Amino acid sequence: MMTRRHCYCFLGIITFYFCFLIHTLAFSPKLRFCRPDQRDALLEFKDEFPTDDSSLSSWNKSSDCCLWKGVTCADKSGQVISLDIPDTSLNSSLKSNSSLFKLKYLRHLNLMDCNLQGEIPSSLGNLSRLTLLDLDYNDLVGEIPASFGNLSSLAFLDLSYHKLVGEIPASIGNLIRLTYLSLGCNGLTGEIPSSLENLTRLSNLKLESNHLSGEVPTSIGNLNELTLMWLGGNILNGIFPISFTNLKKLSDLSLYSNNFSSTLPSNMTGLHSLKYFDVNTNSFSGPFPKSLFSVPSLENVFLDENQFTGPIEFADTSSSSKLQSIYLGGNRFEGPIPESISKFLNLEELHLQRNNFSGPIPRSMSKIANLHYLDISNNMLEGEVPGWLWRLATVMLSHNYFSSFENSSQDTVIQQLDLNSNSFRGPFSHWICNLRWLRLLDFSNNLFNGLIPPCLKNLTGSITELVLENNNFSGNLPDVFTNATNLRSLVVSHNQLEGKLPKSLINCKALKLVNVESNGISDKFPSWLGSLPSLHVLILRSNHFYGPLYQHSHLSAGFRSLRVIDISHNDFNGTLPTNYFSNWCEMTTVTDEMNEDMVDSNYSTTYFHSMEMVLKGVDTKIHAPNPTSQQHEELSEEEENMFNWVAAAIAYGPGVFCGFVIGFILTSDKQEWFIEKLVEENSA
Repeated sequence: MMTRRHCYCFLGIITFYFCFLIHTLAFSPKLRFCRPDQRDALLEFKDEFPTDDSSLSSWNKSSDCCLWKGVTCADKSGQVISLDIPDTSLNSSLKSNSSLFKLKYLRHLNLMDCNLQGEIPSSLGNLSRLTLLDLDYNDLVGEIPASFGNLSSLAFLDLSYHKLVGEIPASIGNLIRLTYLSLGCNGLTGEIPSSLENLTRLSNLKLESNHLSGEVPTSIGNLNELTLMWLGGNILNGIFPISFTNLKKLSDLSLYSNNFSSTLPSNMTGLHSLKYFDVNTNSFSGPFPKSLFSVPSLENVFLDENQFTGPIEFADTSSSSKLQSIYLGGNRFEGPIPESISKFLNLEELHLQRNNFSGPIPRSMSKIANLHYLDISNNMLEGEVPGWLWRLATVMLSHNYFSSFENSSQDTVIQQLDLNSNSFRGPFSHWICNLRWLRLLDFSNNLFNGLIPPCLKNLTGSITELVLENNNFSGNLPDVFTNATNLRSLVVSHNQLEGKLPKSLINCKALKLVNVESNGISDKFPSWLGSLPSLHVLILRSNHFYGPLYQHSHLSAGFRSLRVIDISHNDFNGTLPTNYFSNWCEMTTVTDEMNEDMVDSNYSTTYFHSMEMVLKGVDTKIHAPNPTSQQHEELSEEEENMFNWVAAAIAYGPGVFCGFVIGFILTSDKQEWFIEKLVEENSA
């Protein structure tokens, strides 16, 4: 039997749990019902858009709006303070009187990648409590409203990846709490407003890929909290602001593709935190910025495509340097590659192409164990190519004076080897057949001779580009392509090859380009290549091919992807039926995708930017450069259709038919116009 004392104790426990439950209910944000006016505003906002996006399926009158996806309410008041619905297909414009603006207590608004269209309503500037506004990756147009200057609490503003135009409003400088500002990838014009100097809390400034012009305000160098500044892809000019060297927290500076034309500061060691420095494609000049490479935190440097001159010299550098990539290509540097470069033990990529470097490759560079990409093409380097290079993934040595190379004495992972246009001579080195990961092999424009070895078969499992043109190779092209399923380009033109085309090429289903021009190959027309689904370019010019082109069994079989064919200067004969070319449908149309695809190979683009028309045995070299936008607009629709693509040059040879050009197969009334048009461009 329960005593009175036990009864009081039981009631006390019940009372405690009841009070605890009431307290929990009172202070639980998840159980706080949102205000009806907030719910109605959200539903009205949803109804403004023709969306059936399932991510908003929880938005309905039967549930608490504070529990809706993307909605956050204040704990006590029930006011909506955050609307976070990125990647929702809203598919319309944000109205100037949108119900969104009834959410007066909104702090966070994230409508990133919602397919918003139209202009940004100035009414957004009335949401004065906003601390975050993210509208990037939409399709907004027009100007940035000056009313954004009223968002005095804003710390994060992202309007990148739109089609916004006009100037950056000076009122942005009123947002003194701003730490993140991204207006990149638009069409903004004018100068960078000096009012940005007021944003003393700013850590990220992204204005890249616009049309901003003028000089960069030096006062931006006083924004001491900056860690990232992207101004690349504009038309900014003037000098490199010396004040930038005071930004001790700056880790990422990008000024690429502008019109800066000064020298870099002689002392850049004040950039203590710098990791990424990109000034490529400007007109910077002067000596190599030695002090920049003394910054211990530096990881990536892009100085390419400028006008720097003189030798390169690295300051005393710790072997613990964090440098991973150095881009110096497209300048006027000269002298030897310094031995001190070997101190960058963490270096992964080194780009020195298109300069005036001379001398040998430093042996000490073999110490850079992490190096996997080396491009030293288009210089005046000479001597022997050291064997340690074969452990790299990519080696680009073209257009130098190298004359020999060491054999590989270790396992290699090399995937791209470009020895084009050097002074190599002698037979094909058999050890190259052991480079089993090789995808690109370019030996063109050298003095190699002898046979192309059958061991090339070892490479066919991986090779995509095989370029051996302009050498003295002789004998037959070996029949080793049975497993070359990845091969896209085979270029062996201008050698002394003979015999027949290897039938194993029929297995190269990815093959896009075959060029055997100027050899001594004696064979019938390779109709069997017509079954290759991707073959775009077939160059058989200047050989000893013979016989008829037309074979009844192949009439409807192939060459459906062929876009360029040249069989001039051979011994073909016979006649062609009128429907012989009816399946060559790729020659009658041109698309942007097709133009890109035509030049996706590393192989020379001669056949894509010029052609040789052979009329009655007379060669005429005709260059057809891309027209300017103005010239393109002046072409009539008829001319544009006619000139879309010069698809083939099938020309006159002994005892054959007159040469003719196939693209839009020329009717008699357009041949005269077409030839006249090309000759005019060639002589201009």
